[in-house]
Amino acid sequence: MTISENIIKIKKSIPEYVKLVSVSKTKPEELILEAYNSGNKIFGENKIQELVRKHENLPKDIEWHAIGHVQKNKVKYIAPFVSLIHSIDSLKLLQEVNKRAKQNERTIDCLLQIHIAQETTKFGLFGSDIEDLLNSDDYKKFENIRIVGLMGMATYTDDDDIVKKEFTGLKNLFAKLKNDYFKDIESFKEISMGMSGDYKLAIECGSTIVRIGSLIFGKRNIV
Repeated sequence: MTISENIIKIKKSIPEYVKLVSVSKTKPEELILEAYNSGNKIFGENKIQELVRKHENLPKDIEWHAIGHVQKNKVKYIAPFVSLIHSIDSLKLLQEVNKRAKQNERTIDCLLQIHIAQETTKFGLFGSDIEDLLNSDDYKKFENIRIVGLMGMATYTDDDDIVKKEFTGLKNLFAKLKNDYFKDIESFKEISMGMSGDYKLAIECGSTIVRIGSLIFGKRNIV
């Protein structure tokens, strides 16, 4: 199947309220254009240098998402244009995003990345760290960021029960934070979870954003 056919097939399999992020990391620009021309204009990249280059070369109405771990010293490169940062995992990173957003006279949407997997190698906030961040004086002073939801990456396993438990835990945490911190904030509505191998299960558990790469573009290039 072509990239366009893959996107059409995936979009038919997900509810209209779920956003499809085409994960285009390592993929050449001509393949991204093929996906773009099929009607999906949201793309996710995890390497800042690659994201900046593609933004410069590709259509300007593309909505670029930073989906990988973002180092503080790289935020300045994406602050002028990034639509959503999925991977806020510390107050210091959020401080930098707010600073760079202000310099660019923007408000940047962000997701708090929550550690839900069994693997210790994955990034993300744990337990009390989340409320410590939201209760901090620094957070309350931010004017150029907007927390619009949560992101989590499940354990890499074929055991659906484990993955479902992790996804459900993230959904429950979202509901708690919504009630405790964002009750009257309509923009806090996104749960980014689910990739090519588990996106259908993620949607069943409440995901509103799925990040799909290999089902669209084929196996990821090794770089």
